[in-house]
Amino acid sequence: MARFETIDDLPSDSRVLVRLDLNSPIEDGEPQDNERFTRHAETVRELAEAGHRVVCLAHQGRPGNDDFTTLSGHARILERHVGREVAFVPDTNGSKAIEAIEAVSPGEILLLENVRMSEGELPEADPETKAETELVRTLAPLFDAYVNDAYSAAHRSHASLVGFPLVLPAYAGRVMETEYEANTAIATREFDGQVTMVVGGTKATDVIDVMDALGERVDRFLLGGVAGELFLRAAGYPVGYDLEGMDRFDDQWEQNHETIESLLEEYGDRISLAVDLAHEDEEGARTEVAVEAIDEKTNPYLDVGTETVMTYEPIIRESEAVFLKGALGVFEDERFAVGTVGVLEAMAGSDCFSVVGGGDTARAIDLYDLNEDDFSHVSIAGGAYIRALTGEPLPAVEALERGRARSEE
Repeated sequence: MARFETIDDLPSDSRVLVRLDLNSPIEDGEPQDNERFTRHAETVRELAEAGHRVVCLAHQGRPGNDDFTTLSGHARILERHVGREVAFVPDTNGSKAIEAIEAVSPGEILLLENVRMSEGELPEADPETKAETELVRTLAPLFDAYVNDAYSAAHRSHASLVGFPLVLPAYAGRVMETEYEANTAIATREFDGQVTMVVGGTKATDVIDVMDALGERVDRFLLGGVAGELFLRAAGYPVGYDLEGMDRFDDQWEQNHETIESLLEEYGDRISLAVDLAHEDEEGARTEVAVEAIDEKTNPYLDVGTETVMTYEPIIRESEAVFLKGALGVFEDERFAVGTVGVLEAMAGSDCFSVVGGGDTARAIDLYDLNEDDFSHVSIAGGAYIRALTGEPLPAVEALERGRARSEE
């Protein structure tokens, strides 16, 4: 059971400040529609249909980055998903924002400007410090309650995430609620059968952290991606090296090779490594090579091979629970989606408890026409997903928990 209150506990006819995470890819100056809009729209729609006055806060990019921009386009996308008007004001906590907030009627929705344009939102600091920022001190008196639905940003200690729960009754939205319950299941639920963790992606530290935290909870680790190649290097295969123009492997190896080698020794046959890898040949076609046949790395490897997928599939199908973090290859290129899609299809075809997460990995489900309903949960979180798996604290979740504790005093 979640340790915070949810919108089921929200008093009727409330003016609510709702923190969303609508951070999206920006192309030609416009935000791109994605699963985050779909998920958050459910919370926003439910609040509006219940007659609450709904005012939303969200961020886009960081100051100084190319994707740091207004949320006016986000309002239009959110409006399509919610199915009712979403007004937008190009202000966060100035006079225009205050006027627009006070004018919101029951059932209406307002999106404020990019919260990272407001002084005090960044950088990270403790909740007490963030509760004293001008952003929180200005907006909090205008609301009856605060709802945090931005689970994918919950690993940040920014004002809009940790400051408001100290000064307003605080609740979790539907995304926050479902993400928290699913992503902590590996640590909190008891499974009678085998628990399998499929780990890929580009960061060796993610794999290391997951193994360190979950070694007693996970029976099998199936590896792929850049991280999997580094583990192959530790096992003695001539892969996991940078070729000219690459910078993915050697630095990570220098920093982590002793830990990787010790994990291979500690977990032994509980770790499954790729038995073949795929690269692009001179004609641009996918070519697979057995790991045992590699004498020297001469090509960038962009996916695990078909034989590896065939090795991983029965392990997944025999598991009671499977958690996926990170892609096994460059799935955005159809030629190198075999590993990621093969594992996803095995999870979808099993009756196991299945959670997919880790940054963009969930995009493969839509990209390759898989059915999200075939998985127990598909996470839209990246950093927060890893923290939840490894048991690290999530400041925004802790802030909600503190809010519940205060309400029970």
